[in-house]
Amino acid sequence: MTTINKDYLKLQGSYLFSTIARKVREYKADNPQAEVISLGIGDVTQPLAPAIIDALHKAVDEMGHAETFRGYAPDLGYAFLRETIVKNDYEARGCRITPDEIFVSDGAKSDSGNIQEIFGKENVIAVCDPVYPVYVDTNVMAGRTGAYSPEKECYDNVVYMPCLAENGFLPQLPEKTPDLIYLCFPNNPTGSAIQKDELQKWVDYANEKNAVIIYDAAYEAYITEAGVPHSIYECDGARTCAIELRSFSKNAGFTGLRLGFTVVPKDLVREGTVLRDLWARRHGTKFNGAPYIVQRAGEAVYSPEGKEQLKEQVGYYMRNAEMIRTELASAGFEVSGGVNAPYIWMKTPEGMSSWDFFDRLLAGANVVGTPGCGFGAAGEGFFRLTAFGSYENTCEAIRRIKSL
Repeated sequence: MTTINKDYLKLQGSYLFSTIARKVREYKADNPQAEVISLGIGDVTQPLAPAIIDALHKAVDEMGHAETFRGYAPDLGYAFLRETIVKNDYEARGCRITPDEIFVSDGAKSDSGNIQEIFGKENVIAVCDPVYPVYVDTNVMAGRTGAYSPEKECYDNVVYMPCLAENGFLPQLPEKTPDLIYLCFPNNPTGSAIQKDELQKWVDYANEKNAVIIYDAAYEAYITEAGVPHSIYECDGARTCAIELRSFSKNAGFTGLRLGFTVVPKDLVREGTVLRDLWARRHGTKFNGAPYIVQRAGEAVYSPEGKEQLKEQVGYYMRNAEMIRTELASAGFEVSGGVNAPYIWMKTPEGMSSWDFFDRLLAGANVVGTPGCGFGAAGEGFFRLTAFGSYENTCEAIRRIKSL
């Protein structure tokens, strides 16, 4: 008899954003005239920058001629992109990363879910709370988390690190020693950022405990404050304990193109095995590479024209973030984030639950956000708004929220 992967049955309900989409569909079915504005999912809205469009057109033309046609991409990704990444993202910041430690992929979400495959099921994982759901869910699917404890509302092999307002929504070093530590800075969903000296403590801790940090730096392009690292490899000793995930989705608007990369240093060794080699084996076996035309578009991100154009685009979204933050604060809401990340983390008013506030905003203002409880127990009583909408829609959404 065919059996199923029963670890999937341990997952709690449906995926957060699928639930939001279903609720919005049901609302629109009952209210067909409603003009709903979404500040929920973190999807970009501005068109691709001209430098990227030009690179795409040129690469498409190349695919139409035998002498310039490309088939399968190299396992790690094309050298022209990996070398450009190293030069601009790492050498420019004093980080010692080589092109053969870069693995080009179709996005950070895929890599954040797949990276756990190279680790044993007995490993204990530590995650921030609240946290991006993919980190926990993919470990549950792999059977790494142990049984679910309803009375504790957690998994046996998962260490939750509460990110509370009194700590600036930053995690504290856990009491129980984990094997894998997931960190995301600037953070999704809270929008918090970590100073270099604080991140150094995590690197020192991981090296001391022989743990591995999975560092999600998808939002590094939105950092505005001094002292906030753009890469974990800016910290001493990170090469022996950290894997870094990067994305082109938010810094360059590639949510529809799909491109990202993972960095696994050769110095990262566990049980006598170089983890970079394990990831290379997995990558080559299960992935046939991001499309050539998309990798050429990624290269254009680092061109002088691309950098200037994307600086303006990031600035556009951060203007939205500043407006959301300042307007809601002036209206009496407790808000944070929106300074080094395109997310605003707000406390729900009047002690409302996250989902009750979601329903109230949808019905009363035709505005969609993301309930904080969907990111973890410590997210209850909070609500996430994104700055990725158009400026006009964002202004209108905030006006509606303030009018409730």
